[in-house]
Amino acid sequence: MSSKLAKYDRLYEQIKSYILTTEDIWARLATMEAVLHHKMQSFFWTGVYVLQDDELIVRSYQGPVACQKLRHHTGVCWAAIRSGDTVIVPDVEQFPGHIACNSKSKSEMVVPIRDRNGEVFACLDIDSEQLNAFDKEDEAGIRKILSLLYD
Repeated sequence: MSSKLAKYDRLYEQIKSYILTTEDIWARLATMEAVLHHKMQSFFWTGVYVLQDDELIVRSYQGPVACQKLRHHTGVCWAAIRSGDTVIVPDVEQFPGHIACNSKSKSEMVVPIRDRNGEVFACLDIDSEQLNAFDKEDEAGIRKILSLLYD
């Protein structure tokens, strides 16, 4: 196992212990964001956008002030929502329609969040100040952590 996956496993256990006190999904997501943001050094911005009335609205986040509402059907978050799959962008300048909430963001990973019925209702958006900051190991680690939402 790589050192990155081992770190995600440690964070999984840490987050699991924190969220046992509530079944509230928003409290659990906020805790996940906080732990990930402060423990993963390459995470510059970590937050959740929720799908509300065909709009993506920021729900909670760690990092600099964010876009409150994302431009309709454009950018990385909308691509992940539409496809239902994780989108990893090594260089945001190369992503057509990228929404620059902060000019320091250089790479991005967005993981769709599903409800108990499997419907996408939000996404976890993670930005980095570094190019090529995310890979399949990050996706696997984040997906495992998000699995705690319904445990």
